[in-house]
Amino acid sequence: MMRLLSLVLVAAVLVPAAAAQQKLGFVDSSVILAQMPEFQTAQQELERLTQQWQSEVTALSTEADEMADQYAAREILYTDEERVAQQELIAAKRTERDALRNRYFGPQGELFREQQTRLRPAQERLLAAIEVVATDGEYDFVFDRAGDYLFLFTRPRHNLTELVLEELGIGLGAAGLSGTSR
Repeated sequence: MMRLLSLVLVAAVLVPAAAAQQKLGFVDSSVILAQMPEFQTAQQELERLTQQWQSEVTALSTEADEMADQYAAREILYTDEERVAQQELIAAKRTERDALRNRYFGPQGELFREQQTRLRPAQERLLAAIEVVATDGEYDFVFDRAGDYLFLFTRPRHNLTELVLEELGIGLGAAGLSGTSR
């Protein structure tokens, strides 16, 4: 019993001491990525693709709407069979539009795949730089303020964003770190 009490006492003393020595830091990946030329280029390419694909979807949508308008204007002139045929053509055009939209913008669509392909190199470079800074600075944990974590208070001395930018060989630029101290 005495041995168990001693063990509990030692654990109670050592655990808080070990926890108190953990070193935390944070970065703002949105600031860093905004300064990375390869990320900016990839974002511009993705925006161009998005506009191109959206115009294709819009063209099909416009075509389906025009078909529906023509059908509505001439509906009384059609026989029952012609009405059904026209309605099927309009529905097919809308289905084609929806399939194209899903192909481009769906959860596993081309936009998602392009984002993965084009943004991954910059993201991997950022993670490697964070790892170097964290290892050199002997940080136990590094959090990303741009992510889902909410910090109500952070000490600016733990902001590693500038160190990561330096590791990447990128100057802070005109944006600075304004807005990073929440």
